[in-house]
Amino acid sequence: MRDTTLTDDDSDTAFQIDDPINGSGQIKYVGQVEIQRADGSGSVNMPVLARGDLPYVPGFIVYYPANTEPSDFDFPPTIDPETVDTSSDFPVCFLPGTRIATPQGGRAVETLAPGDQILTADGRTVAICFVGRQTVLTAFAPPERLMPVRLAAGCLGEGMPVRDLTLTSDHALLIDGVLAQAGALVNGTTITRVPLAEFDGQYTVYHIETDAHEVILAEGAPAETFIDNVSRRVFDNFNEFTARYGAPGQMVELDYPRACSVRQLPAAIKTRLGLHQVA
Repeated sequence: MRDTTLTDDDSDTAFQIDDPINGSGQIKYVGQVEIQRADGSGSVNMPVLARGDLPYVPGFIVYYPANTEPSDFDFPPTIDPETVDTSSDFPVCFLPGTRIATPQGGRAVETLAPGDQILTADGRTVAICFVGRQTVLTAFAPPERLMPVRLAAGCLGEGMPVRDLTLTSDHALLIDGVLAQAGALVNGTTITRVPLAEFDGQYTVYHIETDAHEVILAEGAPAETFIDNVSRRVFDNFNEFTARYGAPGQMVELDYPRACSVRQLPAAIKTRLGLHQVA
């Protein structure tokens, strides 16, 4: 177990399976593992590294958060490889306080629960199946990857969003028929990355899952619901999902093109948001 900062040697924007870490070709990122807090208040997903082909130090390395102690967690004596999530990086989620449209008006995402009704962007009412929650530890990835994205009120036009909207960089908004991930929209003025200094070493994010991949309204802006191109295992309350539904099925993504970077955005969106200078 370690509490030092992890550095991704290939300097991209995500820890990916088999990435070399901290300047060692032998130490590689292999996934995340859920560790319970000792006080029973929940769990934290921690990065897991493998020591590669070094026979004298077999096993995994688990990195716990800065500003905590090993005694804060119920670490198992060994890490079972079956418990390591190797299928995803980080989830697509809303930060607390984000208001989601319901038939009764906007409600903060953290107050929603399975069975609650919410509104889609095209005016339908759908039920929430699951509200996922994840603790994001700000020491465990390249800073840009972990910085949420903040969209200023009205920056998308037509009064959208109605208030500042903050969400993770992988969370997509439906703009002109394109699911544009928030990180691709950063223009440095009306759409910016939130400095990690605003958080005390961690923050919590939420996702809304419905029966199908939908576009709902977050602060009045059309935003996607959860799609399982990231694993539900990264969420602190994954056990609640399995208790309710058992093994997860596979979802079908909405039939829209997805833009993960500025370069993939249509020219009209770049022009509207002033993105040509940062493409």
